[in-house]
Amino acid sequence: MLSTDEELDPISDAEKNAVKNRAKVGSARPSSLLYTYGPGAIMDLPHFSIMPAGLGDWDRIWQRRTHIPTIIEPRLLKVVRDHLGRQVDSLRPYPWQPQRMGMSTEGSDLGIPARVFPQWLRCTGCDYLGPLPRFHYTNTQPFRPDHAEFTHKNCPGRGGKPKKGPGSPAVPAQHLLTCTNGHLDEFPYSLWVHRGKKCPKAELPDLKMRDANVGKSVGSTIACASCGQTRGMAEAQGSIGREKLPQKCRGRHPHLNAFDKECEAKPALIMMGASNLWFASTQSVIVIPRSDAEEKDALSDRLRAALGIEQIKQFGSQIAVIKALATANGIDLEGFTDGDIAAAVGDALTPAESDEERNKKLEGWDPVELLVPEWRYLQKKTLFQQQPNADGLMVTEMTRDSDLHPRISRVVAVNKMKKVNAVFGFTRLDEMDRVNDLPGRLVTLTRDRRPKWVPATEDRGEGIFLQLDLAAVDNWEQSISNTPLWEAHRASHERNFRRRFSETAKDVEPDSRLPAPRYWLLHTLAHTLIREMAMSSGYGAASLSERIYGWTRTPQREAAAGLLICTTASDSAGTLGGLVALSEPDRLRRLVVAALRRAARCSSDPVCASRVPSDPEDFLHGAACHCCAFASETSCEKANRFLDRRFLLDLPSATGETVPGFFGSADAL
Repeated sequence: MLSTDEELDPISDAEKNAVKNRAKVGSARPSSLLYTYGPGAIMDLPHFSIMPAGLGDWDRIWQRRTHIPTIIEPRLLKVVRDHLGRQVDSLRPYPWQPQRMGMSTEGSDLGIPARVFPQWLRCTGCDYLGPLPRFHYTNTQPFRPDHAEFTHKNCPGRGGKPKKGPGSPAVPAQHLLTCTNGHLDEFPYSLWVHRGKKCPKAELPDLKMRDANVGKSVGSTIACASCGQTRGMAEAQGSIGREKLPQKCRGRHPHLNAFDKECEAKPALIMMGASNLWFASTQSVIVIPRSDAEEKDALSDRLRAALGIEQIKQFGSQIAVIKALATANGIDLEGFTDGDIAAAVGDALTPAESDEERNKKLEGWDPVELLVPEWRYLQKKTLFQQQPNADGLMVTEMTRDSDLHPRISRVVAVNKMKKVNAVFGFTRLDEMDRVNDLPGRLVTLTRDRRPKWVPATEDRGEGIFLQLDLAAVDNWEQSISNTPLWEAHRASHERNFRRRFSETAKDVEPDSRLPAPRYWLLHTLAHTLIREMAMSSGYGAASLSERIYGWTRTPQREAAAGLLICTTASDSAGTLGGLVALSEPDRLRRLVVAALRRAARCSSDPVCASRVPSDPEDFLHGAACHCCAFASETSCEKANRFLDRRFLLDLPSATGETVPGFFGSADAL
């Protein structure tokens, strides 16, 4: 449970004593707020940094509107509830601010609430280091939020002469403390410079931060202006430096403005811009036409989101009243009988399962479950002509070119698609392989750990789906599974899993998380196609992304071997059509041949083509590098892991070891 505001520390949590500012200080795209700068992350502005607040603060923004928009997607909402609890009743978009027309103030009260963080700043004029209330916030131009900054009034400068004007600008102090439980705190500069003790000369001493090497924070030196003691920040680096830091985490969550009651983890030093400061835990689905049963489930979700549980409890037995309230809230009940509505009301009022029951059910959850319905829909060609456009999905079965490689069995043009993405929470220091690996490490988005809604985005776009011959994939996979190359990849994956910084993977069997060879094949093929398509589609390579359907048969699901290359945007009703145009038979045949031939060569060969991980190496790729197969961060769903061109084509090896490439020799294409 989290503590209240009254228990916050008045020194390190300096914002409590600062003057509140409600003005706009910046902007961000919905996709960046979902994957890069969500609640708990640090966003750099031109002159200082902020942290988007928890969902409790967002509620106060939404309460300014008579109607709160929601995103209806039962498949994704069910997964969110399985992880966070049945009290989650909706997926909500970000409270965006529409473009102003003339002098209109429409939407000026919307936006993402955020707190200044870090709350210790450093004066660029005199190196003074202090908490937020010691600095002055200025922004004389309300229509230029990029001019907002904190300044040090009456800055004496480094030469002792006060600077004229509003003062010297201040910048965030870069050093922070974090732990594996996701807490984040200010660095205790005063305790650090005084080696864990109080200053003998002053209760709240003035500090200075001086750089020994410009631009390198590890070279910073902290000096106390009151007693003269100094100490370098380089001492706090590494495992030895960690022993000199506080030995117990305070449990601080700056995005919630609160503390956890207890945290036994040991804090570690982290820099403000570190890539492992914030990892979003997200899931996404492609919206497919819903069955009648799914439509009824969606009605229950809509009633919960629009009416709330209290109103449903009060009027649940009066179907006529429920219908009137639903209609007044914009819910279309056409096609639903009174029995359907009564069933939806009953489902909405079903008691929530206990946390123990929910966690037990989550133990075996696999993210592949979100992909299976999409794969099954793409297998049913008879449904393509019956698809309603309202679902945002329009697909067309394309004719295969007679000269297209026979191991590509199907081509489907995705003329229109909609993808819904939701965020569950986040972690620090180490990204969890799955959301359910260690639920205790997932940092909550609300104080009570039981959010009633989560942020989500809708992306619209287009794509191409390619399906490989399933029988050929099965036979090829069997021939690969017993090779020394696959054993080397498996051993490297196990070493990588065991060496992760936190304890996320301690109780997980590494082999259960190693994708099958068919995934490596599909993943490598997707990257080669993205590189080739970027030169013909009119989109940059970073705008194209992959969705891999590659798993073996289990008692719960059939085998799959397909990939979707798509481009989506959250601020557009569609895209340009350049990607779908590549699905034309002749164009696709030429594109596939060109992509495979290009993948047969790399400017780093023969080093790249013969790369095999061996102990103590733990990298998760083989014959793949930035020159031939790596894709941008926005394109790849596995961060350029699980790639090997040898699974795609027959490649010469400097070691003499060869494996059969799925598409054979590039010379035979």
